[in-house]
Amino acid sequence: MGREAAASLRAAPHATPAERAALSKAARRKAPRSSHAEFSPSPYRPDPLAVLEAQSAERVPELVPIRYARMTESPFRFYRGAAAVMAADLSGTPASGIRAQLCGDAHLLNFRLLASPERNLLFDINDFDETLPGPWEWDVKRLAASLVIAGRANGFTHRERAGIVRAAVRSYREAMARYADMRNLDVWYARTDAERLRTVAAEQLGGRGRRNVDRALGKARSRDSRQAFGKLAEVVDGRLRIAADPPMVVPLTDLTPGVDRDAVFRRFGGMLAGYARSLPPDRRSLLEDFALVDVARKVVGVGSVGTRCWIVLLLGRDGGDPLLLQAKEAGPSVLAEFAGASGYANQGERVVAGQRLMQAAGDIFLGWERAQGIDGRSRDFYVRQLRDWKGIAEPESMVPKGMRVFGEVCGATLARAHARSGDRIAIAGYLGGKDVFDRAVATFAESYADRNELDHRALVDAVAAGRLPADGANGTSGADGPPGPGG
Repeated sequence: MGREAAASLRAAPHATPAERAALSKAARRKAPRSSHAEFSPSPYRPDPLAVLEAQSAERVPELVPIRYARMTESPFRFYRGAAAVMAADLSGTPASGIRAQLCGDAHLLNFRLLASPERNLLFDINDFDETLPGPWEWDVKRLAASLVIAGRANGFTHRERAGIVRAAVRSYREAMARYADMRNLDVWYARTDAERLRTVAAEQLGGRGRRNVDRALGKARSRDSRQAFGKLAEVVDGRLRIAADPPMVVPLTDLTPGVDRDAVFRRFGGMLAGYARSLPPDRRSLLEDFALVDVARKVVGVGSVGTRCWIVLLLGRDGGDPLLLQAKEAGPSVLAEFAGASGYANQGERVVAGQRLMQAAGDIFLGWERAQGIDGRSRDFYVRQLRDWKGIAEPESMVPKGMRVFGEVCGATLARAHARSGDRIAIAGYLGGKDVFDRAVATFAESYADRNELDHRALVDAVAAGRLPADGANGTSGADGPPGPGG
């Protein structure tokens, strides 16, 4: 189908529920639910390694080998770093024509525990680097394939994996049906909190499941700026600074030897001032009560390795009042070539707008800025807290029943995120009350996991042959020139 996947079916503004439900009939004619089982790579499929190399050409050169090293570790790690590869593959799959705001990288590790501004723990989507409006099916299929790949890594049988995926997609389908019957404001206020997670765990996994959830909640609450501060900060010559751990964490002063520290920090101060203007006035006032102390480059994630990512240490009332922000480079979404370009001129604003639209509650310091580096290039960034009560799943420790429950919670969470922006009535009508779509996506996910394993093997072979560099310890603390915020 190629670019036809971006074609959309839309109801007229303020259409009645009956008119919106009628879209589902046209959508089923366009793409029967059973057709989602299909995955046949196009003969014109881009070389996945060429796709990765094209991304690497825009990244910090000395960090690119770390990215390849992490992606060679396992098919699942490859999958995490290959969102661009899958975007091209998804563009050739059937699509109903109904669109929603997409996460763009909805694999299972991008669903996690997060803090709300009211200091409650919620379960939600976390990563929005690739967010963009597009076919809602793409997010569902990326989640489904991730469950199969993680299940294979754990030695689950085909039957167990199929059951996990069908349960996750069924959860999405049934949640979307519930949202279709809800008032607009009720959809907006919907969220999955810690108590709901405890209840689900107790109902489906018993007392042990509830205890595991309680441990995860406690661990998440401990992961905040003070905990990060204790791990990342040190005192050198009486001055507080971010501790060096090259190449993973490199303080700005180590990247710019011989360059006036104050001049470089003024550049970052200007970036922070620009970013502050993207915040609501009350959050801007709060940020102004913190003083800039230090900046460092940090390697993050798998797919993001090599993008320009800075951690910024600020202090409030005293040395025991830290705030750590992360300023992360934002380029065009990997979906843009296939789903249409973003309506935002600033890619950082694209990320922030998508996150605010899809998440039930967001980071109070979430904002964006465009900054010019020493190389003269302007780059877009989005900014958020480095850590704020974040808890991440550990799929390698899951048994089939546990992964099934986790997949169900992810499916329902994704449905809620899509229901906020997409036509939930039309999507629910398209999915219907039977498991046709669930089974189709389970078949797709197995086929895509096969393809992912072949792509992973190609990367491993390319590294072994010397075509691509991979060194988990590679990277230097030096630089060709002193970078600014965008350098």
